[in-house]
Amino acid sequence: MIEGRAVRLRAVRAEDAEHQLRWRNDPEVVRLAAAGDPLFGPTTAEALADRFERILRLNPRDGGVLTVEETGGGRPIGMVDYRDLDPYEGVAEVGIFIGERDFWGRGHGSEALGLLVDHLFGTFPLHRLELDTWSGNERAARAFTKLGFREEGRRRAAVLLAGVRYDRLLFGMLREEWEARRRLHDAAPEALG
Repeated sequence: MIEGRAVRLRAVRAEDAEHQLRWRNDPEVVRLAAAGDPLFGPTTAEALADRFERILRLNPRDGGVLTVEETGGGRPIGMVDYRDLDPYEGVAEVGIFIGERDFWGRGHGSEALGLLVDHLFGTFPLHRLELDTWSGNERAARAFTKLGFREEGRRRAAVLLAGVRYDRLLFGMLREEWEARRRLHDAAPEALG
């Protein structure tokens, strides 16, 4: 378990499937979390059970999915994940979504992603982390930037959502950028928010 102020990250449990099922069938959650990603979206309980079987067997050296809980009551509110962890290249891809709408825009997702980033750079010999979103998810883009990710590029008109094209925004963070932010945080914790 990785504990923060407002959230904690913990291993996925079988009972988390009921929350995932609800979130993956909520059109607004799907729209914001994974526009253009056919693997995230409406699903059935059976399909999700198969997915959870695979998640529970993941080797943490390759990738992982963690449940985001709010610390006050232990309520599952979302998920973070890392994948395509390549120890030779020193690269991994990360993701975040908050499925409980009443926790949107309150900093829980930023804290959860920050905890994951700290864990990955602190545990693995990674050189960089990557993630992406779409240009219509401005809140996510702001959160990524606030955490120290830099926009490194965009794939123009790569996301089709409800008949409208959006750009796919690509973000990255290098180990030395993370280390500099950690030093700044250790010197003045309020400086990073």
